[in-house]
Formats: sequence, C-alpha cells, structure tokens
Amino acid sequence: MPTVETNGVETYYERRGDGPPVVFVHGAAVDRTQWAPQIEALADEYTVVAYDVRGHGRTGGSDRGSYSIDLFAADLSALVEALDLDRPVVCGLSMGGCIAMTYAARHPDRLSGLVLADTFGPVPLTVGERLYRAALPLTIPPARLVGYERVERMMVWLQERVSGDGAAGDYDRIAAIRRRGPPMATDEFAKAIRAVSSFAGTRVDFGAIQVPTLLLYGEQEVGFVRRQMHELAALVPHAHLLVVPHAGHASNLDNEAFVDGAIRGHLRRVWPEHDPAHGTDRAASASPASSPSPSGDA
Repeated sequence: MPTVETNGVETYYERRGDGPPVVFVHGAAVDRTQWAPQIEALADEYTVVAYDVRGHGRTGGSDRGSYSIDLFAADLSALVEALDLDRPVVCGLSMGGCIAMTYAARHPDRLSGLVLADTFGPVPLTVGERLYRAALPLTIPPARLVGYERVERMMVWLQERVSGDGAAGDYDRIAAIRRRGPPMATDEFAKAIRAVSSFAGTRVDFGAIQVPTLLLYGEQEVGFVRRQMHELAALVPHAHLLVVPHAGHASNLDNEAFVDGAIRGHLRRVWPEHDPAHGTDRAASASPASSPSPSGDA
C-alpha cells in the first residue's frame, strides 16, 4: 500500500501514468476515488496522483484535536515535496477546492495550474450563506447518534427540496464510493466539517495565484456555490469559468465526458509543448474553448 509521511500522518496515495504531474484532491467524507473517471481519462498523457486527505479513506485519522483547510493545504504541500512532483496542476472539488486554492495562494511558485470544481472560498457571505456555514457543525451531534451517512442523506433531501432535484449531483455514486472504502470515523467527520465551516474566516490572497485556473460548477448546483464560483472567477487573475451541463455538486461524476475534456483542454494550455497533436487540440469539441459560456445565474 503506497503511503508517504506528510506532517506526521501516513498519507495513502495512488500514482499512474507518465508525463507532467496532476494532483487530485477530493471532497469531504469521501476519498480519492471521487476523481476516478478523470484519473482514468488522463493517465494516458499525464502523471496523475490522487490521495486520501487526512481523516479520510486509507489515510485515516490523526491525533490532532482539530483540523483546518490550512492544515490540509500544508499536508498537500508535504505530499508534493515528498513525491518530488515538479509544479503540478492541482485539481480540487468541494472541500478539495478549498484545499487547492489555499495551497495555490500559499505556494504560488509550486504549481503550474489550478482546477477548482463545485467549491467555495473565503469571500464575503450573504446572510443566508452565513447561516448555512454556522449550521454545518450542528450536524455533528446527530451524526454521532445515527452516523454521518444518514445525516448527510437528510441534508441532501432538504437541499434538493430547496434548490431542485439534481442540486446534490448523483448522490448514489457518492454513497457507493463510501461503501467501497474504509468507513470514516465520526470524530474525523466532525473535524472535517468544522474545518469546512471555519474556512470562511481564512485569509487567502487570490492575487498571488498567477497560474492558469479553470473553474467548473454544475448547472444544477445550489445557489450559493454558483454565486461564489463567479466571485472566485473575478478574484483569481487568470481564471476561466465553465458551467457543466446536466450536473450538480459532483459535476465530475454527473458529466464525466464534459469534465474530462475541459480538464484535458486546460492541461494542454498549461503545457502546450506536451500536446501530442503539436498545439492542435484533438478533443476540441470537449474543450473549454468550444464549450458554452457560463450562464451567470448566481
């Protein structure tokens, strides 16, 4: 089982392919296999690395009493260094996006590009968004009683009653990812939820992120994520925003082909010299350049 020591924890990772490095960071309460379709699609041209964030999957928990997005970003930095990855493109979804943007701002010279999907940042919040963030830790006591899976399923049901069917994405696929991997300890779930909830108070210098950045969100996403993705697009200097059709919060699973093509097109713009078509995008039909422009409905 491949592991590497990062900040005092043995981090499980998987590495495939050969070429410029791409690192995938998953969301809360799942594991690295959340990115499985993109890993499979891109390993033909790139070195793809996916790992289980502290507290998740085969990495498991640690004796720290609390976690933060800054801690997770420091773990990512240690992973990049330990695996000797030369300025990777870092891709993060949901909580993984929070980790990726924090890493990019803290270490702007240690990546070549950035992909942020279905995520949110420490940007000014509306009253409703502040209430939502404040409510996240309230899920912890019932999770201790009945398990976080039941609590999350109820949250998904409520979310879709408010935002419409599809807002949470294909939740059955997320549930299947959890069933295949090691169960997450409730204490680790609680620490991850508190880390996400407290991220709004983290200082991130978006102006420091000077690498090409692709932002993706599902067209059926909840309103506050749509709004924040547009705000991030305005804050990150070299950002390109795409709306993923027929997708909710897990857009990379809901519309694999679109996201695969969008990320591949982004990687070819980051590393044009690596394009096997010598500067001509073989998958132009799936690339951001030929995709519909964002709807702007945030």
